Amino acid sequence: MPASASTAAPASTPTAAELLDFVRRTAADTELIDSLPLDPEGRTWVRLDGPGGSEAWLIGWPPGTGTGWHDHAESQGAFATARGALRENSLAVRLPASGWRTLELADGVDRKRELTVGQGRAFGRHHVHEVFNESGAGHAVSVHAYYPPLPLIRRFSRTGAVLRLEQVERPEDWQ
Repeated sequence: MPASASTAAPASTPTAAELLDFVRRTAADTELIDSLPLDPEGRTWVRLDGPGGSEAWLIGWPPGTGTGWHDHAESQGAFATARGALRENSLAVRLPASGWRTLELADGVDRKRELTVGQGRAFGRHHVHEVFNESGAGHAVSVHAYYPPLPLIRRFSRTGAVLRLEQVERPEDWQ
């Protein structure tokens, strides 16, 4: 990773605010952003060194691509848009860590935001969201960081107010 995109490790476990600072600064590194190979069909990604032992990713999003609903288990994180714009839909609710397959969500838990170039957000453990590039014409690029490094990702489907656990992915599934 180019030196301009790396940071010295914090003296302790990185906070969500430190992760957000890292992804914003990294998203501003145009040389790094321009080095990401972009695929017209699917997302591309490169792993980066994050602060304090965190896991970080540079991700390219072709038009119309997204993540689907998911969480990051016990990891906190942050992401920032470096090119284009991303839409995030999230849930303002803490899901049980285990022991369920289907949940009915209460009214008023949905949150929506658009993150344009330079904008980012931090989130705590158990954050449930979906992120996507709504553009019909242009790629988006973003930087993401998680601490501790992702132990797993739970993927969900959603129909109306019903959220259903569909799959659990482990690091070997995406590295």
